[in-house]
Amino acid sequence: MPRPFMALQLIFLLLCLLSLVSAAERNLVANLPGFDGVLPFQLETGYVNVDQENGVELFYYFIQSEGDAHHDPVLLWLTGGDRCSVLSGLAFEIGPVKFVIEPYNRSLPRLQYNPYTWTKAASIIFVDSPVGAGFSFSRNLKGYDVGDISASLQLKKFLAEWFSEHPDFLTNPFYIGGDSYAGKIIPFLAQKISEDLESGVSRPALNLKGYLVGNPGTGEGIDVESRVPYAHGHGIISDQLYETIMEHCHGEDYSKPKNVICAQALNRFSKLLDECMMAHILYKTCVYVSPRPKDGTEKRKSLKEKLKH
Repeated sequence: MPRPFMALQLIFLLLCLLSLVSAAERNLVANLPGFDGVLPFQLETGYVNVDQENGVELFYYFIQSEGDAHHDPVLLWLTGGDRCSVLSGLAFEIGPVKFVIEPYNRSLPRLQYNPYTWTKAASIIFVDSPVGAGFSFSRNLKGYDVGDISASLQLKKFLAEWFSEHPDFLTNPFYIGGDSYAGKIIPFLAQKISEDLESGVSRPALNLKGYLVGNPGTGEGIDVESRVPYAHGHGIISDQLYETIMEHCHGEDYSKPKNVICAQALNRFSKLLDECMMAHILYKTCVYVSPRPKDGTEKRKSLKEKLKH
């Protein structure tokens, strides 16, 4: 689907949802513009303050499990970016609603139920993080100055506040999940929560059971080189190309290889990878609004740079 069309749909839905919630409040949402009838699931939206000094408010969507909400796991879901709205995860990935894909006719985009939603098996807290993503905001400009560590600690504060306001879910198994750039946040957040639990200072005590990451960005040194065996394992590149890269690129900087054979092989690898949707190899590639450079150097750099998008 062309990106301008996707962006337009997101803007419409964001404007609709914005009217449903204000800071420091929780709201149950029974209807959404574009969705026929009452929502067949329980949706709550709200804000949680995670920095009193700067007035930082993190926005969330909470959707209760359509199974046994009293016992099913609770999942915190973070999306990539960084600083992308978690609405993308809700409406395009694992949430209970999705857009009806049809030509744009200047009317409100239509929504429909997603029968493959993860909320059939778990309650999910979708959070716009870090501050500045989606509807999350700071009353002071200084509040937007956050990095991976401070954003993770704000999420820890968010969870403490959220579960204090939702004590009925404290005994449910709790997991942290996300994709893309969230792969840098989730392990650290899980570690900090685990340390608090082990030292007995976690208040309230979360029933943390584990974390999951999909298509994660974990670190350039790991991510870049791991793409070659991953692509080979899924049949995207040939045995011959894989063996050439393994033999001639060992110890090389994949963005600036000095070995000529390695550079040629990585250039070929990048061209093949461009045929794939980076977030899901079975999807068609997205259409970029702006043309992208096509020289070999840029393609080699993109092995790292695409992690940031």
